[in-house]
Amino acid sequence: MARRLAALLLLLALGCLLGILVLLLGSGDTRGPPGFKYGIVLDAGSSHTAMFVYKWPADKENDTGVVSEHTMCDVEGPGISSYSSNPLAAGTSLEHCLNQALRDVPKEKHTGTPLYLGATAGMRLLNIADPQASDAVLRAAAATLKMYPFDFRGAKILSGEEEGVFGWVTTNYLLENFIKRGWLGEWIQPQKKTLGAMDFGGASTQITFETMDTIENPRNEVMLKLYGQAYKVYTHSFLCYGRDQVLKRLLSKFLQAFSAFFYTVDFIQTVMGRPVHLPSDLKDAAETICATSWSKLLLKAPKLEKRLPDYCAVSTFVYLLTTKGYSFNNHSFPNIAFQKKAGETSIGWALGYMLNLTNMIPAEKPSSHKSMLYNYWVILILLFVVTTLTSLVTAICLLRHSKSSII
Repeated sequence: MARRLAALLLLLALGCLLGILVLLLGSGDTRGPPGFKYGIVLDAGSSHTAMFVYKWPADKENDTGVVSEHTMCDVEGPGISSYSSNPLAAGTSLEHCLNQALRDVPKEKHTGTPLYLGATAGMRLLNIADPQASDAVLRAAAATLKMYPFDFRGAKILSGEEEGVFGWVTTNYLLENFIKRGWLGEWIQPQKKTLGAMDFGGASTQITFETMDTIENPRNEVMLKLYGQAYKVYTHSFLCYGRDQVLKRLLSKFLQAFSAFFYTVDFIQTVMGRPVHLPSDLKDAAETICATSWSKLLLKAPKLEKRLPDYCAVSTFVYLLTTKGYSFNNHSFPNIAFQKKAGETSIGWALGYMLNLTNMIPAEKPSSHKSMLYNYWVILILLFVVTTLTSLVTAICLLRHSKSSII
């Protein structure tokens, strides 16, 4: 009797194994081939332009997932606002990176790949000083972009508030503070607090964070609805307080021999070998840089010779901006994370811009239809595995008991 029951259990286990095999072979039919879609954003900053190629699983187009940075390319030369006297050169400067995009994006995906150019503070300044020159530069850039087989969606100047908000969306999106995949494939809201975002560009600086407080100036208030959740966001952009503009003003008023670039805390930590945990650390590091001779700085960082004259002024300005401007103190300063990437993706406004313009962030929670099919598939797999293991263990125990009874 025990042997007969054991044989039946072994047959059940075999049937479950065949069921697992059928489910695994048919799983492609349940979810469909994932594939990838691509998107391209050119970040036309004040000092340079960078091109980002993003990709994401095609079945997440109307849902959400962590979009990965596929490749990036730094455009040679200055920002496009520097070509005000020769607008055609602004378009020509983009060709090298766009040719790279032709290789990075599969050929069959070219026509369906959205392409955007967003210009920031450098072009905002040019638009204020010379609107005609600004329009000419944008037209030249757009003309070049239209020559490529991608789905060109426009070239525009972002407002400081847009730049700040898109950067905030990017940061929290990559950190999965809005929504994430559960282990069964379902979408869940992690109920995590969002993080504020600060950006220090060449011609402007932005600060953006979620708040429940009353915002006095309506221009600084942005209401977002992401995945069914409402967010009230404060954002403020300070034009002419980017690294290049600050140093130009210092040069014109106080100094005779200094170019322009603020170096990040990464320079202080890696090149100068100093930790930055508190405001006083940043202040002491700035003073050390200013007191270090040119020969010693050059010895520490020979590859950064062109930027060495800037470190003293910009590190001092970063200290003043974070402590006097944004009022970070000993308690709040350790909460600042000086990062360029989250995972493998660059932190900046470009990803948030693309997500917004391609409607990849829906107004409501994404449909669970596809994920529910996937959930059922996972549950069946788990049931088959549990049944198989239980049947095998029981059959083995019965066979052992049967042998011991015979003896």
